[in-house]
Amino acid sequence: MSRGSNEHDKDATRLIATGRHHAPSFHAVNPPVERASTFVFPTYGDFKREAPKIRYGRLGTSTHRAFEDSLAALEGAEGVVLAPSGLAAITLSILACAEAGAKILVADTVYGPTRYFCDAMLKRYGVETVYYDPMADITPLLDQRVSAIVAESPGSLTFEVQDIPATVAAASTVGAPVIVDNTWSGGVFLKPLALGADISVQACTKYIVGHADVLLGAVLCRTEEARERVFRTALNLGLCVSPDDVYLAHRGLRTAAVRLERHQASGLALADWLAGRPEVETVLHPARSDHPGHDVWKRDFTGASGLFGVVLRPDIDDAALGRFLDATRFFAMGFSWGGYESLCVPVRPERDRTAAPWSRKGRVLRFHAGLEDPADLIADLELAFRAMDAGAR
Repeated sequence: MSRGSNEHDKDATRLIATGRHHAPSFHAVNPPVERASTFVFPTYGDFKREAPKIRYGRLGTSTHRAFEDSLAALEGAEGVVLAPSGLAAITLSILACAEAGAKILVADTVYGPTRYFCDAMLKRYGVETVYYDPMADITPLLDQRVSAIVAESPGSLTFEVQDIPATVAAASTVGAPVIVDNTWSGGVFLKPLALGADISVQACTKYIVGHADVLLGAVLCRTEEARERVFRTALNLGLCVSPDDVYLAHRGLRTAAVRLERHQASGLALADWLAGRPEVETVLHPARSDHPGHDVWKRDFTGASGLFGVVLRPDIDDAALGRFLDATRFFAMGFSWGGYESLCVPVRPERDRTAAPWSRKGRVLRFHAGLEDPADLIADLELAFRAMDAGAR
């Protein structure tokens, strides 16, 4: 029978051993799916003892509790609140901290929909959003009106690595909680809570699920106070997550460490190969020594995922880009990532920057290195570049 993990266990062990609460002498390896809207209690004593834990299906079942336990063990969280998507998890975190008349500081490189939420919904409710350059000192922006700081490291689309400990230290001067979107690392390669952040957000849709078939988010809280605040916000919003989705996410979580090692190796192989291509002006990969914030990445991260970008030469036009994308066999065009499949999609970071404008002229491609053989992926890109270049002659 599994007895869970202890503080000395490595992540790969925690992902397997935690969240498996089995009492009988024999049992299924995986916690079963428990579907319920209503729970009943045989006696008043049972009601008083058990109702605070599980009393209504919207608040979760034993399936949810098992997954939450595993996530908490992975990132060192005091508590976890689930949400129906990664975006719901980040907006839930912000709403739990934001106050009318106050302001929040948001990294200029955050996930696009996070920005749209701040610019639209938060503004309607009297919350001011100030965007900041993730590579700059935020101290000049701090005052007593700041109710939260939202970071994402690496930044979305262009992968700037933010100094989380420095952000936490600055935030402490005004008592503002720090929220970190930690999806890129899958919770395996970065531990924001250990670096002092108050909340770590996971779009479990990505590396935790790992199979591109479930939408799910999680808010991981460093303190019970933070968890209670996020939980009450989720309760008031009526958010709930399907136990079937949670089951699939928990099953994916078991293999996250193994999959991420492969994503990392393939991503680095592709990034290094692309850096030598004449069509590529710059590779955007935090694990490469020429990347902005690489020293911070090396200090705080234990690895790199399979998501990175490249900037093409400015003279490569849209027709050439189309020939490249249409010629690939293994790199599908898709706007998510973290699954077993490789992806490549053109992106426009210049559209969503105000504090740190994106000034490069070449088109940006975002790659996700899947679990295919890296030699086949490189050969596929070689053929795609030939197709791109063929039209220029």
